[in-house]
Amino acid sequence: MQEKELSDNPMDLIKNIETVLNDTLEIISKCFNEEELKTVAPLVAGKHSPLIALRSRLKDIEPNARKEVGKVLTDALEKVNETFHAKGQELALLSELNYEKVDLTQYVASLNSIYGNGLGALHPVTVAQGELEDIFVAMGFSVMDGPEAETDWYNFEALNIPKDHPARGMWDTFYLNTAQPETILMRAHTSPVQVRVMKTYEPPIYTVMPGRCFRRDTPDARHLAIFHQIEGLVIDKDINFGHLAGTIEKFTSSYFGPNIHARLRPAYFPFTEPSAEFEITCTICSGDGCRTCSNTGWIELGGCGMVDPEVFKAVGIDSEVWNGFAFGFGIDRLVQMKYSLSDMRDLTENDLRIMLQF
Repeated sequence: MQEKELSDNPMDLIKNIETVLNDTLEIISKCFNEEELKTVAPLVAGKHSPLIALRSRLKDIEPNARKEVGKVLTDALEKVNETFHAKGQELALLSELNYEKVDLTQYVASLNSIYGNGLGALHPVTVAQGELEDIFVAMGFSVMDGPEAETDWYNFEALNIPKDHPARGMWDTFYLNTAQPETILMRAHTSPVQVRVMKTYEPPIYTVMPGRCFRRDTPDARHLAIFHQIEGLVIDKDINFGHLAGTIEKFTSSYFGPNIHARLRPAYFPFTEPSAEFEITCTICSGDGCRTCSNTGWIELGGCGMVDPEVFKAVGIDSEVWNGFAFGFGIDRLVQMKYSLSDMRDLTENDLRIMLQF
């Protein structure tokens, strides 16, 4: 720190104090360990520091201005002391953390020697979602997303499931303790994104919506309380059930391979009419029949159907002009089938013996 030329003028002395203060604070800020701070201590907070030296100039100032300049100098000294002690505490904490930190290098190296050199990988469900998005984008679909916390209207009512409708029993829902009771919930499916898309964009619409969903299901070999879905929506003119069946078959062969096919069975969903469940060839027995597929050769994957006119009415789309279809299925179930996992819970337990296979 260079010595400043001093003046008996009160304003000049105040400027000198401010300049020396800034220089002192900069010196403190540039200390990166306790040893450096200890070295600069005499220069910034000692008896012979530049700010202390400025006290000797107060006697040369006229009495009326001495009080004002003295207060500026006192405030500057307090600022330096506060900054110095705060910096000391910060560096002491960093020193303690550095001393206590655990070096995992050897542990990671030992894991690599056992399990391979990869330090991490995407979860198989994340990989599957990316693959599905690529397949549907190649088929001309866009990818949309929406909030996981939804209103009752988007999750149920706009999908032709009014309050007290028996179909609400199909979804055991997580409601949030906010706003009015049973008005905000964790979405039970990604269908609310379909509603948001239809309210936002004019037809024609070709889009898929992947994401997490939440239901109060007891986890078992084929169900999870927090799971992943991907749904698709097509709205255009002259769309029919054949387009839906063709889309499902194209997706199935693209994802699972040419030997795996899809079939549709009549079903009921409140937001589609007619509705169907679609099944795929059992990937475990290749259609021959096994315990996993109940000896049928087929595994249920999801639901689909033509969009109900009541849904179009709720979002303001003229069902006399436009029609379309929707489909949806679980990504976790898809991964389970593709990799022949007997228990879906294996995807959530972070067992390296399983995860390192992907």
